[in-house]
Amino acid sequence: MNSKSPDGFILFINEFGLELTDESHLREVIIMNQAIILFILAGLAEIGGGYLIWQWLREGKPFWFGILGGLVLVVYGIIPTFQKFPSFGRVYAAYGGVFIILALLWGWGVDKKTPDLYDWIGAVICLIGVTVILWAPRH
Repeated sequence: MNSKSPDGFILFINEFGLELTDESHLREVIIMNQAIILFILAGLAEIGGGYLIWQWLREGKPFWFGILGGLVLVVYGIIPTFQKFPSFGRVYAAYGGVFIILALLWGWGVDKKTPDLYDWIGAVICLIGVTVILWAPRH
């Protein structure tokens, strides 16, 4: 246990054997996990909203698919504003890499189009780019 802080998160994490010795490291871990969750939520909202509109316009689904898709896309526009990163451009650039991976997974799970080796190589390259954009040491 960390004797410097009785914070619940530190105690919870330490129960599972992780050694977090200072609170600033814990904050970084929480911010990173929050960023990842928000990127995934934004990606699902963008892909889901776009998919609903696609279904309406291309597959002949009812008009309300398009309306619902538009509302989901509005939610997609709101989600990134909860990111802790100060730069709009940096957040959206990093999100783009996450979006590519989620789009491949959506296509695989929903449209039953299995990604090939080059899809996965491209996705890994994008994920490396996201990591550099968001967590490279800057002054």
